[in-house]
Amino acid sequence: MYSARLLDHFQNPRNVGELPDADAVAEIQNPACGDVIRLTLKVRADRIEEIRFKAKGCVPAIACGSALTELARGKPAPEVHRLKRDDIIAALGGLPPASTHAAQLALDALSTALSQIESSPPRETPQGN
Repeated sequence: MYSARLLDHFQNPRNVGELPDADAVAEIQNPACGDVIRLTLKVRADRIEEIRFKAKGCVPAIACGSALTELARGKPAPEVHRLKRDDIIAALGGLPPASTHAAQLALDALSTALSQIESSPPRETPQGN
């Protein structure tokens, strides 16, 4: 039913938790099934420096949150903004058709977080001595 990669992301989720002093926080709920994904992001020089997630819901919702953080971390915000549902599905080795809503939920949370970043002034990158 589920791919080995999806089960790995569910059983060993990456980047779980919340970032203190996050630049963006987004929490999205799917009203039809009750799944919830919360993302926190830190951005430096227009790059997703850190990203964390919390999820409440089905196996695919948790796996999609985990996979999304891996796809986004360290990437430029404009590149992350171009992620599609199929990118998350491919990163998980597929999703059953009835579970693709979990990938969309993760993307909706990402889009909400990125819109917060785009509407705020850029932060300076710390300079070394």
